[in-house]
Amino acid sequence: MNKFNPKTILDNLTLAADWVGLRLVTETTTYRLVRDGKPQTNARETTRGIMVEVLADGQFAYYGTNRLDPVSIQQAAEKALEQAKLAARYAVHKFTVDARPAAVGEFISPFKRGVDTLSAGELNELLLKSNEALKVSDKIVSVNSLAQIVETEFHYVSTNGSDVKQNFLMVSSDFVATAQDGPVVQKRTDGGMLAKSHQTGMEAFDETAILDRCRIIGEQAVELLSAEDCPTAKTDLVLAPDQMMLQIHESVGHALEIDRILGDERNYAGWSFVHLEDIGKLQYGSELMNITFDPSVEHQLASYAFDDGGLKAERQFIIKNGKLVRALGGLESQIRSGVPGVANFRASSWNRQPIDRMANLNLEPGNSTFEEIISSIEHGVYMETNRSWSIDDYRNKFQFGCEYGKLIEKGKLTRTVKNPNYRAITTPFWSSLKMLGNRDTFKIYGTPYCGKGEPNQTIRVGHASPVACFENVEVFGGA
Repeated sequence: MNKFNPKTILDNLTLAADWVGLRLVTETTTYRLVRDGKPQTNARETTRGIMVEVLADGQFAYYGTNRLDPVSIQQAAEKALEQAKLAARYAVHKFTVDARPAAVGEFISPFKRGVDTLSAGELNELLLKSNEALKVSDKIVSVNSLAQIVETEFHYVSTNGSDVKQNFLMVSSDFVATAQDGPVVQKRTDGGMLAKSHQTGMEAFDETAILDRCRIIGEQAVELLSAEDCPTAKTDLVLAPDQMMLQIHESVGHALEIDRILGDERNYAGWSFVHLEDIGKLQYGSELMNITFDPSVEHQLASYAFDDGGLKAERQFIIKNGKLVRALGGLESQIRSGVPGVANFRASSWNRQPIDRMANLNLEPGNSTFEEIISSIEHGVYMETNRSWSIDDYRNKFQFGCEYGKLIEKGKLTRTVKNPNYRAITTPFWSSLKMLGNRDTFKIYGTPYCGKGEPNQTIRVGHASPVACFENVEVFGGA
């Protein structure tokens, strides 16, 4: 691929704008899927383009192109300028260049083994072996093994001095076993759909570890066939980190995005029960609840050095001792709203404009061991791995289902239960948090498919959590 320097292009643009930024993105995705011992997909694709952003008359506007020649980029800049001037007639807020701080630096995903250390044949062979490991019984009627590798290069420059290079290597895997016995069908996955998504290298495809996990997945899928349904009760609920990922994502992350609070998303992805005046005042949960925005966690999926507006990414408390202290909004939203935010102004690719997106959003660990949590409970239910989710468009009332459950009776994990579900309202639920696992229970997960925005953007998000115990939660069974 020919070398392309956006700084040179920027220096030669002729444009009567107050500020111009260029964001070059090159992304290569490798996707491999094996189902029931047969390769289904062996795909590799690359997309490359540049987003031109301008500020004029107090308005930002964008125009993307995959034609990387000076004439095409000049034309894109002129179209963006035209849009900015048109938008200025209907402005709800006028911006200055202060919304785009000058940023200089770089970021590279940490990894031990590069993409070229694992051939396509070796990866396919591993996926075939994992299919075999998943099929622990004739009652396993279907198995899937999936691997996705994404290599992304960002280069962002601007007329006020920004020059940021960020290179990401993101690896996802998913292993699924579906079991059937007569009319009863149960599915077990490796922590949920593509939950094993991290910034790492080919060391993620360790054969021994993967085959061991696959055997457990298969065994638990069969185990669920003969399990009783989760009982209906108001009781103590213990959630594993792979379910807490979904809980944080839906009832904290989306609820606290500033553009959603301002109403920008209400016609597509919904609004929020949180109001601007709640920032710094709302008791979101119990004092055990500490949520951080942390783009510095090694290997977490949404770690980075700068957001796509040039704001330096730093660890911040979003909720501290249960109180909401900061929202999830980039510099534009912070200027508009007057509330503190974070560096999460992000775009999914070169052909999308940045918007407020959660990134690494984590529940900090507490002090209890897993054994201490379980032993403290007389009656309760332990649940793992998200299976289904439903939440209203204010991110307030929710109902979530899990793949795998265990009853807790007299301080011990006892019988396995299938189809475990729970429902609650966001702030009462988080206020019922009564015990939190320690660092030994803390696990890092991610999702590459968080959707938001018009036109739609799917972006990568990381979540980490310990085991968490909530009291007096409504649980119930049923598929």
